[in-house]
Amino acid sequence: MVPRLGGELFLTDGGMETSLVFVDGFELPQFAAFPLLDDERGREALRAYFLPYVVIAKDRGLGILLGAPTWRASAHWGGLLGYGEAALADVNRRAVALVEEIRADAGGSPPIVIGGCVGPRDDAYQPERQHTVDDLVAYHRPQIATLAHTAADMVDALTLTYAEEAIAIALAAQAEDVPVAISFTVETDGRLPSGQELSDAIDEVDTATNGSVAYFMVNCAHPTHFEDALAEAGRWRERIGGIRANASRKSHAELDESEELDAGDPDELAAHYAVLQRLLPNLSVAGGCCGTDHRHVAAIAAALAP
Repeated sequence: MVPRLGGELFLTDGGMETSLVFVDGFELPQFAAFPLLDDERGREALRAYFLPYVVIAKDRGLGILLGAPTWRASAHWGGLLGYGEAALADVNRRAVALVEEIRADAGGSPPIVIGGCVGPRDDAYQPERQHTVDDLVAYHRPQIATLAHTAADMVDALTLTYAEEAIAIALAAQAEDVPVAISFTVETDGRLPSGQELSDAIDEVDTATNGSVAYFMVNCAHPTHFEDALAEAGRWRERIGGIRANASRKSHAELDESEELDAGDPDELAAHYAVLQRLLPNLSVAGGCCGTDHRHVAAIAAALAP
């Protein structure tokens, strides 16, 4: 079971890392949540993080996509945190297993899709340099191969900043025979950090991968940063199946420098989702990103599925 374009609405969670840091008080070196799996306190914090979203979905009669805490569980970031190849593979498996336990406890209500979350090789806000597609396939495939042999239903690639990395992740997922969703982040002008138009990036990925991506998403930007971009007609807009917006209107540069959480206003954010729903005929997955928590997702659910 994987969310489908034009299908029933699935919720997803909010800003995992910002919640763990600013609400729960954890230090996350390299902004990575996966090391929390290495002790019981961390594992319980991750379970406690996910559970309110499961309750919201159940109360609304909706499915929910829960991404394993593996966004930075790849070689570059793992290496910075002292994880070798075997340890990374193990922690990816344990991350999915934790979400699998949550799904088992839910007993089918709500329906839970498990996403194996994959993030960019470099900094999501300031990519150090752009790599070639071949290099990026080689980089991402080991993590995707590990996830493909777990209970994960799909690969959920978030916060990508340029088309080549999205192409590489899609090709690696295709090689491992696992469905993949691709999510780009955009700057305040609605363009990718690479400067490319969102429409052009989606078209480029679809062309290079023969349309193998299950759906595209936008995440880690406030709706006001990309609503205007979505006014441009074209089939590319029909390929967008998910939104995980920030609560904050701040730019990526401003968020990087923030020492306090900007949680915005849940109801105001939800009102923007209602606008996005009218612009995106195939919107099927809705949740949050930086600064959002279960309050924001509850408001979004009420706006989209009253």
